[in-house]
Amino acid sequence: MILRTFVTLSLVVSMTASMSLAAEKLELDAEASKVGFVGKKADGQHDGGFKKFTSVAVADMEEPENGMLEIEIDAASLWADDEKLANHLKNPDFFDVRKYPKITFKSTGLIHGEEEGKVTIKGELTMLGKTVAVTAPCDVTVGEKKIEVETKFVIDRTLWGMTYGEGKVNKEVNVTASLIYNR
Repeated sequence: MILRTFVTLSLVVSMTASMSLAAEKLELDAEASKVGFVGKKADGQHDGGFKKFTSVAVADMEEPENGMLEIEIDAASLWADDEKLANHLKNPDFFDVRKYPKITFKSTGLIHGEEEGKVTIKGELTMLGKTVAVTAPCDVTVGEKKIEVETKFVIDRTLWGMTYGEGKVNKEVNVTASLIYNR
């Protein structure tokens, strides 16, 4: 459910057309970055996310379509606003972290928006052994020393086989990511 999120950096290049740099590998600032989600049900909602993840990102300032982003999430690092819920989310009803310890996102393309800093990243999100194409709209801020990528989008958890609580727990999950890269 996540990161699709996770998702986002190839897009950064759209903001830097005036820069003369070619491809540059970016380093994730893991302490400053976050990957989260909000699950909802009829009587409320719960916030959660992942504490541990890595990312490989390349921004090509001259040929933006050559940028790429990969994210790997440690599924067992899942947290939730309720400890009992976090433990339930880690079991086979949801993430099955023992059997599927990693969640990955790999970009397959990016689309520059008409507004500066608006980019959509297309990619493949793999969870529970299933890979599903996802699209994440992103806001990108390019600075001299950092590139910041923010995304919010919705996924259907049942596409990955998470069907627990159907009719009681919404199948739509809000995914958020704030990724900070050092240049």
